[in-house]
Amino acid sequence: PVDGPVGFVEKVGVLGSGEKRVAEFITTGISEQARALMGQTPTGRGILGQLIDDPRPLRLSRVAEHAASSGFPSNHPPMTTFLGAPLMARGRVFGIIFLTEKSGGREFTQPDEDALVVLAAQAGVALANAKVFDESDRRRRSLAAVRDLSDRIISGEDTALVLETVAANARELVHADLSMIVGRQGPGAPAVMVANGHAAEKLRRMKVPAHGSISGEVMRTGRPMVVEDASAEAAHAYEPLVSLGDMGPTIFVPLRLRGKVFGALSVANRRRGQVFTADDLALVQTFANQASVALENGSAKEDRERLSLLDERERIGRELHDGVIQSLFAVGLTLQGTATASTDEETRRRLDGAGKELNRAIVDLRNYIFGLRPAILTHHQLDTALRELVQELSEASGVVTIAEIDAAAAAALSDLSGDVVQLVREALANVRRHANASTCRVSLRLDGESAILEIDDDGGGFDPVGVRKGLGLDNLRSRAQRLGGEGKIDSVPGEGTLVSVRLPVKPGVTK
Repeated sequence: PVDGPVGFVEKVGVLGSGEKRVAEFITTGISEQARALMGQTPTGRGILGQLIDDPRPLRLSRVAEHAASSGFPSNHPPMTTFLGAPLMARGRVFGIIFLTEKSGGREFTQPDEDALVVLAAQAGVALANAKVFDESDRRRRSLAAVRDLSDRIISGEDTALVLETVAANARELVHADLSMIVGRQGPGAPAVMVANGHAAEKLRRMKVPAHGSISGEVMRTGRPMVVEDASAEAAHAYEPLVSLGDMGPTIFVPLRLRGKVFGALSVANRRRGQVFTADDLALVQTFANQASVALENGSAKEDRERLSLLDERERIGRELHDGVIQSLFAVGLTLQGTATASTDEETRRRLDGAGKELNRAIVDLRNYIFGLRPAILTHHQLDTALRELVQELSEASGVVTIAEIDAAAAAALSDLSGDVVQLVREALANVRRHANASTCRVSLRLDGESAILEIDDDGGGFDPVGVRKGLGLDNLRSRAQRLGGEGKIDSVPGEGTLVSVRLPVKPGVTK
C-alpha cells in the first residue's frame, strides 16, 4: 500500500531510502481498505490477504484457480505460479514482496522461497532502521527548534517574530507546504496573523470568519481538528482561504493565552498532498503550546512595562501636584487679587477670564494626575465638549469660530474622546497665540472607515519647513499617530493654516 490502497513491489523501491511515507506505513500497517481490495479466495482469503493475515511465505503453482478473486488489478499480467513473502517491521506487516511467472513459466522452488524470505527480512530490517533514523532525526530537529524558540522567548524577542518562528518550525518539522496562525488582533473578525510557505504573502492579514471556518470552530471549542482534504470540507472550511492556499490535508490546533483560546495554528499540504499522521499532530500541538508560552511571556513583559509606566506617572503626578499646581494656584490668587483691586472694567474682565482659564488648567492637571479624562468631558459627550471649546475660543480671543460637528462621527470616536479634545485644544491654542486670525472653523465628519478632524483659520500662516519649535505641531502629529491615524498641517504665509487629522473609527461605523 504505497501510492494507492494496494501497491506492488516495483513501487517500494522508490521509497526504500527511509523517506517519510515508508516510515508511516511501518507505523500504520496495511489499512482495512487495502485488505478489502485484495480479493477473496474460495477458502475465504485472497492471495495477498493470506500473506497479511498469516505472515508466512506463500508458494502457489495454480494461480489460475484464483484469477477471479485474487485481488490483483485487471491489467496485471496472467500468472501460473506465485511466490510471496510478507515485509515485517517491528512485528507488523507493512507490505508484501512477491514474484510471479506468466503462463507456461517455471515452478518456484524451495531455494527461491528461501532467497525471497531473506530478501524480505533484509528489506524489513532496512526499513525499520529507516524508521528509527527518521524518528531520531525528527526528535533531534524538534529539540533544536524548541531550544531556539525558548532562547527567543527568554531574550524577550518581539511576540510577532516569535509567532513567525513557531509557524516556520511547525511547517518544517512535519514537511508541510503551508502554516498559518489565525487569531484576533483587536475587535472584529479573526485574521491570518502569520503565514509561512505556499501563498504566504497572499494569505497574510486575510480576514477569516469566526463562524463558517475550521479555524473559528477550533477557537470556539478549544479542540484540535485534522482533515484529510480541507477543500472538500465545504460545510466547515472557509472556501476563499482554502482555495487561495490550495489546502488539502490540514491540521488545526488551538492557541491559548492565559487559559483562553485566542487563535489557531494550522499546517497544510496542498491538495492531493500527503496526509498527516498522529506524530505530526503531536508535533504541531507542541509548537502550539510553545506559541502560547511565547504569548504569555510577551503579555507578562507588557504588564511589567505597564507597571513601570504607572510608577513613573505616579512620580510625575507628585511633582505636578507639589510643584506646578501650587505655583499655578499662587498665580491665580495673584490675578484674583489684582482684578479685585482694579478700577478699570476691561482690565478686571480680562483678569477674571485669565483666572478662569488658569483654574481650568489646574483641574485638568489634577485629572491627568489621577488618570481621568479632561474635565470638559466629565459632564459632556464629545460633540458637546468640542462645541464648548469653540465657544471658549470665541469668548477669550474674539476670533469668530464655527463648529461643524457630525454627531455620528463624534459617537464613533467616543473611545478616543479624551485624545480628540486634546488635539482640538492644542490646535485652538495655536490659533489664539500665534495665528492672528479673525475666523476659525472646527470640523468633524465621517469619511469611509475614518473620521476627519479639521481646524483651519484665516490667520497669518507660517512656513512649515522653517517653523520654530514651541507651536505644538509635533504633539499634534505624534498624538494622531499613536491613535492609529495621521496628522497633517498645511500652512501658507499670509493665507492661514489647516490642521487635518484622520482617525480610525469603530468597526461597522462608516459613511
